[in-house]
Amino acid sequence: MTLRVTEGEQRGWAVVRVSGEMDLVTSPVLRQRVHEAVADGRRDVVLDLSGVLFCDSSGVSVLIASRRLIRSCQGRLRVILPAQGAEDGSHVNRVLGALGVRRLFDAYPDVDAAVDDETSSLSA
Repeated sequence: MTLRVTEGEQRGWAVVRVSGEMDLVTSPVLRQRVHEAVADGRRDVVLDLSGVLFCDSSGVSVLIASRRLIRSCQGRLRVILPAQGAEDGSHVNRVLGALGVRRLFDAYPDVDAAVDDETSSLSA
């Protein structure tokens, strides 16, 4: 399986929807898209990871690097890690939790909640 990355905008936020598998081969696609968004002046980015079926350590590294890049530009990164995600729950949420890095990310159940500044992120 490959990684599919599509982009859009909602309420002033760049929304990057990711589906498929984030691994050593495919993760650079996401890294490049985030870099392009920042280069285009986008500082508020939502990564919708609800369609990610598999994520290995290289995928997690891209997520952490994306967070670091956006924060260095005084931007905001929000991720979609729904309880019921890409089949039987969010794989990425489980991986981030297992690695102890879940607390680094402001997670939301869906894009609408993520782009609403009145909605609080899910607790770690």
